[in-house]
Amino acid sequence: MEVENHTEHSGFLLLGLSGDLKLQPLLFGLFLSMYLVTMLGNLLIILVKIHLHTPMYFFLSILSFVDICFVSTTIPKMLVNIHTHSRDISYRGCLTQVYFFMIFAGMDNFLLTTMAYDRYVAICHPLHYTVIMNPRLCVLLVLMSWFVIIWVALVHLLLMMRLTFSRGTEIPHFFCEVTQILKVAQSDTLINNIYLYVTTALLGVFPVTGILYSYSQIVTSLMKMSSTSSKYKAFSTCGSHLCVVSLYYGTSLVEYLSYTVTHSSQRSSIASVMYTVVTPMLNPFIYTLRNKDVKGALGRLFSRAVSCP
Repeated sequence: MEVENHTEHSGFLLLGLSGDLKLQPLLFGLFLSMYLVTMLGNLLIILVKIHLHTPMYFFLSILSFVDICFVSTTIPKMLVNIHTHSRDISYRGCLTQVYFFMIFAGMDNFLLTTMAYDRYVAICHPLHYTVIMNPRLCVLLVLMSWFVIIWVALVHLLLMMRLTFSRGTEIPHFFCEVTQILKVAQSDTLINNIYLYVTTALLGVFPVTGILYSYSQIVTSLMKMSSTSSKYKAFSTCGSHLCVVSLYYGTSLVEYLSYTVTHSSQRSSIASVMYTVVTPMLNPFIYTLRNKDVKGALGRLFSRAVSCP
């Protein structure tokens, strides 16, 4: 087999979720609908931020923006390939997809951790909440998250640029997933794998540890409250965030187990749909259905839209 360096003419073939031609129209309609719902739902959450000026809704609006970008790195290319009956993706397009996918996936991690810290301060230190979670700190936490994940993803990208691939290499996925790309590389990937495992461990362990610590302190504070209604009211503010955290990490765990247990790339790609597409789509509904403030802000938005001539 002829091995080529990464040139403008080299590329990959994305095998997608299914090779059955009869299923392609169904997949196109399904993923187009999910993509449009995701865009609409998250855009509405961003608009809600205009009426709600607390730190929690600031982080929520950033999360919605990240989720829009997250699905936009994979689904549009998938839809184009299905529509044109093509599986091609250029070398540069593939690396670009890897880079931005890692950035937005990492930002989801950081934002969920930051939102857990926000809930911890709100419940455990309510009198000092506005002082601690001031606008400067909120912006600083978001900027630090962007800075860290952009550089982590950039190092991944630079390490992948040194790899070589054969022309028309097949990737058994519907997008350029980094672990699948490393498997089909023609050159040594030891450094890439070491860096991948280290960063995955660090960027996975620290956020999860932060979330668990925050909620352990929240539970401890709730146990000290004498009033049942106060406990319920305080914990209800965490309900939406807990649902999103469970959905994000739960679907990620399902995707990981589906591959490690079955060693099937096809099942892994199907399972990855849950955290790459389904989770960003459901997040706005979770926050809308469980949050009176969001419902009220959405109601005011719709009322204003209807009343405008």
